[in-house]
Amino acid sequence: MATFLTKPQDSNAVEEQNSKALVRFGVVGYGYWGPKVIRNLDLLEETELVAICDKSPVSRRKAEKAYPAVFVTDDANELMTSPDIDAIAVITPVWTHYELAKAALENGKHIFVEKPFTSNSAQAQELIALAAEKNLKIMVDHTFLFTAAVQKIKQLVEEGALGKLYYYDSTRVNLGLFQHDVNVIWDLAPHDLAIMDHLIQESPEAIVATGQSHVNGHEDIAFITLYFPDKVIAHINVNWMSPVKVRTTLIGGEKKMLVWNDVEPDEKVKVYDKGVNVSSREGVYNMLVNYRSGDMWAPRVEQTEALTQELAYFVDCVVNDKTPINDGKAGLRVVRMLEAASESLRQRGALVYL
Repeated sequence: MATFLTKPQDSNAVEEQNSKALVRFGVVGYGYWGPKVIRNLDLLEETELVAICDKSPVSRRKAEKAYPAVFVTDDANELMTSPDIDAIAVITPVWTHYELAKAALENGKHIFVEKPFTSNSAQAQELIALAAEKNLKIMVDHTFLFTAAVQKIKQLVEEGALGKLYYYDSTRVNLGLFQHDVNVIWDLAPHDLAIMDHLIQESPEAIVATGQSHVNGHEDIAFITLYFPDKVIAHINVNWMSPVKVRTTLIGGEKKMLVWNDVEPDEKVKVYDKGVNVSSREGVYNMLVNYRSGDMWAPRVEQTEALTQELAYFVDCVVNDKTPINDGKAGLRVVRMLEAASESLRQRGALVYL
């Protein structure tokens, strides 16, 4: 088993560090998202960054330069088997998640896994069962759940400020980044599916997905429609071929409607007192529709880094034996929706039941 030696520290600093409830991390993957995860782990007082793994020599050199006191290797097994590591962050392509996460769990490590959780639901179910057997935590990196905007929207929904929900309509488009191993649904839609799963208490009954590939053989534009019980409907537009970056979500309710524009620097969330009131009148019209147009207000949304909040929450769940809101089961629900969307896509928009 690998044991990692770090740079000698001042004895007082070591004593102060040991007095805290530390979770010692190894991180597999130093590509696009890995450095962001590592930067936040390095900043948190409750964590210790022990080791970094990446297959790429270029990425390893970057990691060694940025974190000279941290052990860097190309062998993930060194992290999995090390007694110096409590938790593994898997920040690699989705097709590698299952093997790496399974190895970490088998060696008694908690896991933090980049979205989507796994390549299929069978893999997710196996990892969930393994974690339960060994009393270990799984957190899937659904970062947007920890943005102040989504937390405020969740609060408004739970308080009933919007009333009965009617629809969830999201547009997540930009030019690139084209992936070589997954299509645009598996790359971008997990964000919206995780947010939707967090906000809407019920699970979708059926999914329709359409899309087309233009560049590298993977669908680069797609439209997903989800049907929920009680007439709630959701629509997600994901696109790598847009000339502009758009991150806008509309949520309509019986009482109020909400717009979340994530590219806005201020007033990301706006609540509109707009809607329709329906009544009936005998002998004149069977139904009368009155349009309601009231005030707009923008609730205060704190400017905090979501990934910092998420990783701090993961540490809290590990130290205090809590079940994360974005645990393996939440990751599984998203993977099942991705699978259904993929099946519908293969059948050119056929209705697929969950």
